[in-house]
Amino acid sequence: MSELVTGDAVVLGLQPAKLPSRALALAIDLVVVGAAFVLVSIGLAIATATLDEAALAAVSVAAFLLVLVGGPIAVETLSHGRSLGKLACGLRVVRDDGGPIRFRHALVRGAMGVVEILMTVGVVACIASLVSARGRRLGDVFAGTLVVRERVPAGRAAAVPPPPPWLVGRFAELDLSAVPDGLWLAIRQYLTRMHQLDAQVGRSMAERLAGELAARTGVPVPEGVPAGAYLAAVVNERQARDARRVLVAARVGAAYAGSGVPEGGVVASRPEMGSGVPAEAAAGAGVPVVPVAEEGAARPAATGFAPPA
Repeated sequence: MSELVTGDAVVLGLQPAKLPSRALALAIDLVVVGAAFVLVSIGLAIATATLDEAALAAVSVAAFLLVLVGGPIAVETLSHGRSLGKLACGLRVVRDDGGPIRFRHALVRGAMGVVEILMTVGVVACIASLVSARGRRLGDVFAGTLVVRERVPAGRAAAVPPPPPWLVGRFAELDLSAVPDGLWLAIRQYLTRMHQLDAQVGRSMAERLAGELAARTGVPVPEGVPAGAYLAAVVNERQARDARRVLVAARVGAAYAGSGVPEGGVVASRPEMGSGVPAEAAAGAGVPVVPVAEEGAARPAATGFAPPA
């Protein structure tokens, strides 16, 4: 199962990546970048064979900066923190608050990477990652970023925690029709992983999601209600509504089966009948309901002609 990523490339399951996976991703990136640098160098050597030594040195430095430094910066900026190696290992670079990185974050990481990775063969980066509680190298510390796992093993999906008892039923009148499915998924993913997040990151994420949910419903978050508890209570209310709809549909389906009315047909409702399909339940399930004429009332002749409604 993959961690959910919102439209803004915000990763909702922040689990810091371990050194082995980061080292493997870095090795893949270095192989790719090294191969590109060799190809570019060969092409430049052929194209600049007639230049003097000073010009050749300038071209070599420009190629080094463009490919080995500028390339990774451009890739991380355009992919929101997913280089080829990180993509293969299921990793992503994010900001400390879980948001997507920008050019300045990638620039600081790339500039520091020249010193702690290229010039020291990765020794400084490894030491910094081992010392850091969240496995951050110096580039991450100065840029305010974090490398996280974007994929977790299957079977770790957790249930949404219940809301506090004092919030159950408080949002029964809340209009949830304008809340998109993507936001519901983001909120659910946060609630199932909130105990695994850093306290500050989790608080910031909950406040952001609560603000988006409140904007969609048109009702602000009640004062004194924590953002996480608010999200849990609203999700609980949505689940309760879904359960009620399923129950009504099941009852109407059972009534269909017992009354011989074909599925998708019209339910006949007679007030004095104690059996059959309740008109309210059928209407709630989207089934047309027509009244049955009283006993003894005149009925139209069976001429095969149906009068207009």
